[in-house]
Amino acid sequence: MVGFMFLIMLGLIFIGVPVAFSILGSGIWFLLATDIKPLALVCQRAVTGLDSFPLLAVPLFVFVGDLMDRGGISKRMIRWAESLLGWMPGGLGVVTIVSCAVFAALTGSGPATVAAIGSIMIPSLVKNGYPLKTAAGMAAAGGALGPIIPPSIPMIIYGVTMGISIPQMFVAGIVPGLFLAALLIVVNMIIAIRNPEILRHRGTAFSIREVLKNTWSAMGALLLPVIILGGIYSGIFTPTESAAVGVVYALFVGIFVYREIRISDIPKALVKSMETAAMVDIIIAAANLLSWIMSVTQVSTYIIGALSGIITNKYTYLLVLMVLLFVVGALMDTVAAIIIIAPVIVPMGIELGLDPLHLGMIFVINLVIGYVTPPFGYNLFTAGSVTGLKFNDVVKGVLPFLLIEMAAVMVFAYVPGIITWLPEVLGS
Repeated sequence: MVGFMFLIMLGLIFIGVPVAFSILGSGIWFLLATDIKPLALVCQRAVTGLDSFPLLAVPLFVFVGDLMDRGGISKRMIRWAESLLGWMPGGLGVVTIVSCAVFAALTGSGPATVAAIGSIMIPSLVKNGYPLKTAAGMAAAGGALGPIIPPSIPMIIYGVTMGISIPQMFVAGIVPGLFLAALLIVVNMIIAIRNPEILRHRGTAFSIREVLKNTWSAMGALLLPVIILGGIYSGIFTPTESAAVGVVYALFVGIFVYREIRISDIPKALVKSMETAAMVDIIIAAANLLSWIMSVTQVSTYIIGALSGIITNKYTYLLVLMVLLFVVGALMDTVAAIIIIAPVIVPMGIELGLDPLHLGMIFVINLVIGYVTPPFGYNLFTAGSVTGLKFNDVVKGVLPFLLIEMAAVMVFAYVPGIITWLPEVLGS
């Protein structure tokens, strides 16, 4: 019966029914078909699933990102990165990736990063010799850094679902995020060196004066991740409290320092944040019913038993997990995938001796790469809407960046120290 429930859920998703209602529909069918519990259980599990203090951070971090976007942060970040790195070969591409990385640390959202940075940088990249599809692909790949560099909504969801420390996950995301950004810069420089038209357009010479000037201009933005992450790691406040601090700080900077947020903008930002948070919360509420069903029917135990004959060690397990998550990340919403799949497949990895934090980060990073993986990558559609390109052309442009990101995730899987080193050093 559980197998039919999953088939119904997947069938509903693929015909276009929203993920939350697909989960609810399949769960209700199971309850009716088995007569295990009354339908009142649906409401009970939904309320229980949302009764979590860390989940309050989701709408608050979304609100921070929207406020920083409206407050002129993206333009200041780009000017700062250009003065610092624009002189390099393919300097404008380097600026794009670094701007995506920094803006990602402010918003934690892939599509928001692509829209904010891509709308400014893609026209400049094209003027400086980059093919439009390459520029679009670069912005899409850079946007995937958003949910990896903390603060990260997928990390919050995974931490709540699997009982992993969210501050630990935030710390563990820093090195992989910077490592991925460095790899994207290398790919960009290779593209630039092989394209004389790009090399002809060199940025202005490096100037300490300009760097200091633009650093001061962007200081309001640069301090936000320091305040949020520093406050969490020092134990001054929790991730949820840090999100509230971020809201106050973003409002102060946008209204009084940069003076680019009007009071009339705040209700619009609130509504947008509520809409995004509501989508996430509805999926979480629905998935809690699914989690209860899987617990009662002991699906995880059966799946682990079935896989144990095929997967005999942690290395084989990691390979199977990588392939599974690459596929799932390209087909399913990240939040839904975490809530549905992690409780089923992760316990086996822990039994095989894998570090829960390492496994959690691999899970999140791999799914986030799905943002730039066809056929349903969010960032690809966002880049297409920004540029007007056909979806296939955006995919061609993102391919070299996507391949290096996929290779990096495999390295993260088999070299756990890249993920666990910083948390161990900080003792978090």
